[in-house]
Amino acid sequence: MNIDQTTQTELEAAAFRRLLNHLRNRADVQNIDLMNLAGFCRNCLSNWLKDAADERGLGLEKEALRTFVYGMPYEEWKTKHQGAATPEQMKAFAQSPAAGGKHG
Repeated sequence: MNIDQTTQTELEAAAFRRLLNHLRNRADVQNIDLMNLAGFCRNCLSNWLKDAADERGLGLEKEALRTFVYGMPYEEWKTKHQGAATPEQMKAFAQSPAAGGKHG
């Protein structure tokens, strides 16, 4: 790409905001499905934000960042949207690289 760093950062931020909005509107897609298909989930996104904040010494709390990613408190999202994982989902997860803690 032949764009300046500020523009690149702005484009990346816009894409990230769009991803978050998409995930908030697709609560039917469970985190385990994301993990099984892509090797990351909503929790990974909040963890990545936490890592970036920590690198900058911002002291942001994990739960605050989860609320940002989910668009509501994590426990509320779980109550409203998270179903129990099926045996098939758990089997797929157990066989995935993400199961070894290597995701995100």
